[in-house]
Amino acid sequence: MSNFLVVRQGDAERWTLNDPASRNALSESMVVALYEACLRAQADDGLRTVVLTGAAGAFCAGGSLGGFTSAIGQPLPPGERDPLVDANRGFGDVLHALTQLPQLLIVAVDGPAMGGGFGLACCGDVVLATQRSVFSTPEVTLGLPPAQIAPFVWMRLGDRAARQCLLSGQHYSASEAQALGLVNGVVADGELEDALLDTLVQYRRAAPGALATTKQLLRRMHARLPDLRDEAAVAFASALRGSEAASGLQAFMHKHPAPWVQSGPR
Repeated sequence: MSNFLVVRQGDAERWTLNDPASRNALSESMVVALYEACLRAQADDGLRTVVLTGAAGAFCAGGSLGGFTSAIGQPLPPGERDPLVDANRGFGDVLHALTQLPQLLIVAVDGPAMGGGFGLACCGDVVLATQRSVFSTPEVTLGLPPAQIAPFVWMRLGDRAARQCLLSGQHYSASEAQALGLVNGVVADGELEDALLDTLVQYRRAAPGALATTKQLLRRMHARLPDLRDEAAVAFASALRGSEAASGLQAFMHKHPAPWVQSGPR
């Protein structure tokens, strides 16, 4: 069964992250499939709307370490190219590709949107969430920088709110995420499909060419910002191989406080 589903209906597509066992964590194959879908959509003049969502009561639990578990806390052998850098850069490419879509991108969140899932939501033109949804960027609490998503969180939320999210790892309810500016609309559990339909009808008033051009102009406002994909990939890989990530992820797995929490004020 594919962990990334594409369903076309007329001039709209639904892209579904589909790995319920991991709460739709972003595996390498899922990232590749999402990137390829973005490239195809960018060249599809007949496509007007993309809805990005998750399967089985979750949006996205964040990045999946997958086959890189053995690299945690392990320095890279001298002279070797770090596969973690390429893998993390690949997710950065996905975030960039999502923001480059000429179509309206609606992100429909039902359940947790953590880490990389939070970053995906920040790429949406419209973000809808159910009341049971929860949002967080917990990376720093695990000893990792939220490297690839940081620029997109900053662009979506502004400096103050981005710092609040990225530096604390705090969890936000759907209504709190709406107050931050991440979520456009919050709906009751079980009513997401109706809200999606209403949103699609509302935005069909926009001519496809005019919408695409407007999105392009809005992107130009950020054109002077540096492209941090390479720097972010190196930073994340280095951190994952360091001692903080090793102890932080170990603490998370055993459900006890990380060392830097235990040594803090009481």
